[in-house]
Amino acid sequence: MELAYFSGAFRLREREVGGAGVILRFARVRPARRGRFQPLKSQEITPALLDRAIRALKRWQYDIVGIDEACRRAVTMPERRRFACLTFDGATKDIVTHAYPVLARHGVPFTLYLPTAFPDGVGVAWWLALEDIIARESRISLVIDGRERHFVISSVSDKYELFDFLSGWLRKLSPSELSYAVNDLGRRYSVDAAQLSRSASFDWADLAQLAADPNVTFGCATVNYPALSSLKAAAALREMAMGKAVAESALRRPIKHFAYPFGDRDAFARPDVVMAEETGFASAVSTISGVVEAQGRTNLHALPRIAWDGRVRSLRIMRVLLSGVMFARVRPTRSASIQSRI
Repeated sequence: MELAYFSGAFRLREREVGGAGVILRFARVRPARRGRFQPLKSQEITPALLDRAIRALKRWQYDIVGIDEACRRAVTMPERRRFACLTFDGATKDIVTHAYPVLARHGVPFTLYLPTAFPDGVGVAWWLALEDIIARESRISLVIDGRERHFVISSVSDKYELFDFLSGWLRKLSPSELSYAVNDLGRRYSVDAAQLSRSASFDWADLAQLAADPNVTFGCATVNYPALSSLKAAAALREMAMGKAVAESALRRPIKHFAYPFGDRDAFARPDVVMAEETGFASAVSTISGVVEAQGRTNLHALPRIAWDGRVRSLRIMRVLLSGVMFARVRPTRSASIQSRI
C-alpha cells in the first residue's frame, strides 16, 4: 500500500473502483496503553488519530455524511465528490469520553450502533474477560466440546494464539453454551465478566448526552451482540426486533439502521440480510471491506465498511484504502447462496 501511495497508482483507478464513497468502522477510541499483550488493539484508535483522520478526510475533499445520506447516495447517480461516513460499534464508555469530544469539535455527523443490553447493564463483553484472564495467567484450563482442555501460555505469542483460538470458539457457541463457558472461566480465574462489562460500557444517561446532538444517528446492533450465525432463525429475528424496540423506546426516535454483530462473513448469512429488511431497517452494515457503489449496485442491507486497524498510524495507508483499489467489488447479496438455519 505504501508503494501504491508513492507511485500514485491508486489515483489512476480511484474514479473507476472508488464507488460513491466509503463507510468507516471504528470501535474503541482511547489513549494508547502500555503492555505487550493487547489482542484487541487492532480495534482501538487514539483520540489524536481520530482527529488526524477527520482532518485528512476534509483535506482529501471527502463529504463527511451521516448514514442516511450515505444510503441516499448509494441509490442515486454518482456525485462529484465521494463521501465518507463515520460509524462506531460497541457500547464502550470511551466513545462518550474520548471520541465524542473530537467529533463534536469537528462538527461532523456519525452513527453509533447500540447493542441495547449493554447500556441496560446486563450485556456481557466476554472478549474483555477473555483478554483479562489470558493477560494474567500462564496456564488456562476449560471445558471445550465436553472435554477438559489445558493450555500453557508462557510467552506473549502463546497468549495471542490462545486468544484468537478461544474467541473464535466462543463466537460460535449458542447463547446458553456461551453463558456457561464465560461463567466457567470467570469462576476458575476470579473474573466477574458482567461487572467488567458494566464498568466499560456507557449507560442511557451517557446516551442522552449524545442524543441531544443532531449530528448523532443511533443504530441498533441487536440486544446481546451475538454472532447471528450462532442462532436459530427465530432467535436471530428476536435479537434484531427487540434491539430495535428497546432503542426506540429509550431514545424516543425511530431506529432505521442496523449493524451485524462482528459483521464478518462468518457472523451472518443471507437469511439475516432478509430479516434485517423485514424488521424494518433501512440499511444494515457489515465489517466486510469494500466501497459503497452508486445507482443501487450495493445492497443497502449488506453494506461494506472499512475497519481502521489501530496498530497502523500511517494516513497514507488510509488514503489508499479509501480509494478502493485494494478491495474486490462486493457481490450483490441477492446472488449469494442461501444458507438455512433450522
